[in-house]
Amino acid sequence: MRKICVVVTARPSYSRIKTALKAIQKHPNLELQLVVAASALLERYGTAVNYIKADGFHIDAKVFNVLEGENLTAAAKTTGIGILELSSVFENLQPDIVVTVADRFETMATAIAASYMNIPLAHIQGGEVTGNIDEKVRHSITKLADYHLVASQDAEQRVLKLGEEANSVFNTGCPSIDLAKEVQGLNQLNFNPYEKYGGVGAQPDLSKGYWVVMQHPVTNEYQNSRKHVETTLEAIRQQTDVPVLWFWPNVDAGSDGTSTGIRAFREKYDVEHVHFFKNMQGNDFLNLLDQSEGLIGNSSVGIRECAYLGVPVINIGSRQNRRQRGNNVMDVNYSTQEITQAMNQIQSNPRPTTATIYGEGDAGEKIAAVLAKVELKFHKTIVY
Repeated sequence: MRKICVVVTARPSYSRIKTALKAIQKHPNLELQLVVAASALLERYGTAVNYIKADGFHIDAKVFNVLEGENLTAAAKTTGIGILELSSVFENLQPDIVVTVADRFETMATAIAASYMNIPLAHIQGGEVTGNIDEKVRHSITKLADYHLVASQDAEQRVLKLGEEANSVFNTGCPSIDLAKEVQGLNQLNFNPYEKYGGVGAQPDLSKGYWVVMQHPVTNEYQNSRKHVETTLEAIRQQTDVPVLWFWPNVDAGSDGTSTGIRAFREKYDVEHVHFFKNMQGNDFLNLLDQSEGLIGNSSVGIRECAYLGVPVINIGSRQNRRQRGNNVMDVNYSTQEITQAMNQIQSNPRPTTATIYGEGDAGEKIAAVLAKVELKFHKTIVY
């Protein structure tokens, strides 16, 4: 029985790996070892660990390594603490393969600890391009990883250009598309978000449409995070005819500025058409997006899942710079006027067509199959 240790470090990482966790758990030749770490354990970022437990997964270890501060120094130290703690976890669990998810800065700790301990490392979603620190982290993990489970053809070609062996690169698609496939076609919002998730603020009627907002700080622009979010808040304040469901930012450097901007805005203005949430289960969040007018912000969910669902997206700023897009995305600057114009344009045009850039809804099964059959290795040479 091959032991597969998956490390989940943040709320988006769980939706990016959930169906693969299920497939690993069900596979006759695999044993799932699940480690939950960093912001996935913290209440102020939505306590993703609670959803993991509710989905029936056994957690083999927890790693509390997030340092307070929400700045660049805290991010670096959080990564260092993660290396220390995860090394002990891997020593105890003795996995055959460690799986690290996507490109957030916390995932670097997983990759370094596994690599230095000669444990084969599998990387989910390498080869893509974006802005901020994620760009460096993603490609660094590619060079540390032994197996590359990429989400698109574009990403596959980029990993190969980085000098990785062709027999170690697998285009499985993104597991979050598996979740999108599950909610596609529901044709209605099948839960009450206020009753199920609480949140803060007014509870506007959603029956005639609503927008979803998810805006994170950008690590190489983190000093401007408050200013950035204030432009979006002002656009939302001016558009009072449609309700807005706003989700809290993640743990990146600058999130304190984003959060402060939101709190100050709420105190200054009476925004009766806006409600704020910390987090939701993946399926519910995608159901919410699928029934919305569109998504506003800079989350990768707008690039991936929304492309598959055909949800319009107003993508703000540089965080998703150069990431492969469907025709559902409108790119704008940090400008209240541009955001407002894009909202009006979306409401006056037909829904975008769907795109399968990041998979067709079977990534979890493909990932489990790859992990069950690959040769165990922890060394490589560049092939270009």
